Formats: sequence, structure tokens, C-alpha cells
Amino acid sequence: MNDMNAKRDLLLVGSVGLKSAEEVFRTAADALGTRLHAIPDGETGDRAVWVIWNRAAYDACDALEPDPAEVAAGGRITSATEGIRKWGGGDQLEQGKQPPPRLRVKPGVAPAAIAFGPLGYVQTTLESWETFRRLRDEGAIPAGTRFQVSLPTVAASMNAHIEPGSHEAVEPALERRLFEEVAEICAAIPQDDMALQWDVSTEMGQVEEVRAHWFPDPLQGATDRLARHCEQVPAGVELGIHLCYGSYGNRHWKEPDDLGNCVRVFNALAAKVSRPIHWVHMPVPIERDDAAFYAPLKELRLNGAKLYLGLIHLRDGVEGTRRRMAVADKFAAGYGIAAECGFGRRPPETIPELLRVHAEA
Repeated sequence: MNDMNAKRDLLLVGSVGLKSAEEVFRTAADALGTRLHAIPDGETGDRAVWVIWNRAAYDACDALEPDPAEVAAGGRITSATEGIRKWGGGDQLEQGKQPPPRLRVKPGVAPAAIAFGPLGYVQTTLESWETFRRLRDEGAIPAGTRFQVSLPTVAASMNAHIEPGSHEAVEPALERRLFEEVAEICAAIPQDDMALQWDVSTEMGQVEEVRAHWFPDPLQGATDRLARHCEQVPAGVELGIHLCYGSYGNRHWKEPDDLGNCVRVFNALAAKVSRPIHWVHMPVPIERDDAAFYAPLKELRLNGAKLYLGLIHLRDGVEGTRRRMAVADKFAAGYGIAAECGFGRRPPETIPELLRVHAEA
């Protein structure tokens, strides 16, 4: 094994397809140990479907109703880029069905009248934190490891639950509610025990011009909003950014041409945020072992953040991972490695082997 590669830091993006948070914590700690600076709870159970699981919180908003166009279509209307979606969890529909129609603002309702109740992040996060703290106290998780909270942004939740024509009206109320939950989480967990990662998928879709946006400049509009998200995280909590191209059906919603848009988004965001960003994760498709894909990293301004490249793939294992790293090494130094996205929907029996690849790459 290459000694330099063996010392690379590792990141688990978020979801892990195991049965419970405790199983995720124990399995990750056993397999990867101190090479993980923080461990997420794996978003297990219904939460494996990321932004779909808490649909009931959106249905409960009195200012919203099912969008008539999507009702007439029998469910969520998707673009060719997005591809066919199937319901993955929750009580609203049988698993595997077309996702339900998204919601719109009821006619005559002013944006100021929109209000959301609990979104569910506080309860699930604090339950996982108690498990994490117990296991770390017992020695099952290495001392000094942080508890990683991975959350979807407002844009991601709107993309899943709100029809595009209502995004501008809904955004202030949803942002207010999400930020309240972030504040509650950060008040309940000691800051030096916690890391918070924003999962940035819809914004990358806006920059790539395959997701809806009402602001004229997608890069400026997306990073202005991301900056507001980042500023909600207290200074003592470590902050991470996962730049995401999706993994639904084990594919991206668009294959990135190169890392150029990831670099542009992070550079613009870092210039707007007053607090430190501790890491940024960028995905690498399995076939990209060409210099052109990584070349934009030469323009990356990390401002103290750690770069993680998501170039670990189970399909070609350690050999393929090292091949991609050999090219990336020409354009970046000191980066950590990760999978290209979470692996919450991956069959559980594949997780040990995928973690082995993390450990040996």
C-alpha cells in the first residue's frame, strides 16, 4: 500500500445503507477509525430517501395545496434530465410508486402568511446524537471524533415538495423554519462535538441550468442563498459543503463535464461567507481519469477548507480509485477522499466492501 495514500483523510458524505444509526456509527468507526474526522448517522430508515421522508411536514402547511398540473399528470412531473422518480419512503404512497404531486401556494395567499411547523430534523438529529455520544463514551467511536449532521438546503426541499412556480413565495418561510431547526440543533449539541454539512444538489443543478430558478444569475443566486445557510452555523461547529450531482438510481442527474462548476460555486461561496468552511466535497464519475476533468482544481481557492474528492467507486475498487487519484494528484495536493455521494440506497450487503475500498485506497 502506498504510505502517503494510506494516510489520506476520509469523508462519509451522509447516507449509509445500514439498519440504524448505531450500526452506522459502529461499522464506520471499526472500518475507518481515526481517518474519519466526523461520522454521520447514515440517514437510515425512511430518511435514506433524503428529502422525501418528511413530506408530511409540507402537506401540513395550510397555505399549500397539491399542484393541479401534477395532480392531472398523476404525480410529480420530471424533466428528461431528472429522469423517472419513484417514491422511496414515508406513509403517503406505496414504495416504488410515482412521487406525489408537489405543492403550490393556494391562490390568494400572500408569502408573508406562509408558515411551516416542525420539519423533523431536530428530533432525528438529537436521537442520533445521544447514540453517538453513548458509543463514543464507551470507546466504540474514537475520542475526538465529531458528530456529523448532513442537511438538505431549502432549494433541495423545494425541488422535492414545491412546484417551481411557487418557489419564490415559499422560500422565505421555509428558510426561516429550517434555520430555526439548525439553531435548535446547535444549541443542544456541544459545538466542539459537532460538524454540519450542507448537501448542495439543487443549487448545482441551477448552475448547470437543469433545475428551476427564478433569479437571473444562477451562480450568484445560488451562492447568495448558500451563504445564508452557512452563516447560520455557529463558529465552533465545523462546516462542510457537499457539492452533489445526485445518486438516485445510482446515477447523476447530469454527468459533470469537469470540476469547473464545482470550483466556481465554492470560490463564489467562500468569498461571501464570514465564518470558516472546513471542507468541500466534489464528485468524480467513475470513468473520469482524464486530466481535463481535474484541471479546474488549479483555480480552486480553498481559504483553509479541506478538499475531498469523491472518486471512490465500488465497481472498480481500490485499483480504480488509485488510478483517479494519480491524475488528481497533478492538480491538487493534500486532499481527502470519499465516495461521490451518499450510499443510503445501496444494498446493505455491499457496504462492508465499499468501506474496505475506503480503507485501502
